[in-house]
Amino acid sequence: MQAVTTKHHPLALTAAAAALLCAAMAQAADKPLPARPTVSDVVKASPAADWRALDPDNTLYMQTAAGRVVIELAPVFAPNHVANIKALVREHYFDGLAIIRSQDNYVVQWGDADEANPKPVKNAKTALAAEFTIPLKSDKGFTRLIETDVYAPQVGHSNGFPTARDPKAGLAWMAHCYGVIGVGRDNDADSGSGTSLYAVNGHAPRHLDRNITMVGRVVSGMPLLTTLPRGTGAMGFYEKPEQAVPIVSVKVAADVPEGERSKFEVMRTDSASFQQVVNAQRNRGGPWTKYAAGHVELCNVPIPVREQK
Repeated sequence: MQAVTTKHHPLALTAAAAALLCAAMAQAADKPLPARPTVSDVVKASPAADWRALDPDNTLYMQTAAGRVVIELAPVFAPNHVANIKALVREHYFDGLAIIRSQDNYVVQWGDADEANPKPVKNAKTALAAEFTIPLKSDKGFTRLIETDVYAPQVGHSNGFPTARDPKAGLAWMAHCYGVIGVGRDNDADSGSGTSLYAVNGHAPRHLDRNITMVGRVVSGMPLLTTLPRGTGAMGFYEKPEQAVPIVSVKVAADVPEGERSKFEVMRTDSASFQQVVNAQRNRGGPWTKYAAGHVELCNVPIPVREQK
């Protein structure tokens, strides 16, 4: 039998090509990518016009013993719920209640743990029609990401909030990204009111999009929520009253003396600087990064926040 030489054998050629490819990849991995600006670089170089101050009338301060959690409300996406939450805050509904749930890699929830004898609501409403989506025409200021998304035809940012939309259906909604706040409800879609709220504290549970009314996001203080002990009860609820984390107060920033307000600014998501932030996330460079993805997921885009001293 004549021996088969490796010179023309297709398997040998395939193996040789693979070896060359592996060698090239190894060499490329040792070579740092070209220098690119980081998110921090973009923030430092951004002009003042690319930032906006929080609106005091749509900002909440939730005070715990460990510090202040600053929440920006999104009235465009849930006008009735936002108005009701502010009514609850102004009647001091949340004062003396607690953070009652800390579920690992999911949500942190606060409200009234006593379902048998709930705290009475004075002037606010106890149930509202769901605001899972809004008409597309109401979502002004939308800046689209070029990336595709498995949960929506289009995704991007609207005035500082991660959002999604379906042009064919004519609908837009807020996305369940880290730090975003939703309204707790029962099985009935119209059973929420804002007396029970939660913040996403882990990997984005986007399957909840369009199933819950989203009302805002935490712009400062997330570490105060994410570092809480995890609840041992079902779904991360605290089983014993002493495990709950008391809420000292929740206030609308407009009702707080100006000298006591937190002076945060959010980068405008329709600005050139923000587009540079997105690109910095897509194409991370520097000596540590060996492979730049060239893509970014909606919930992995940081929305820069800074505090003015």
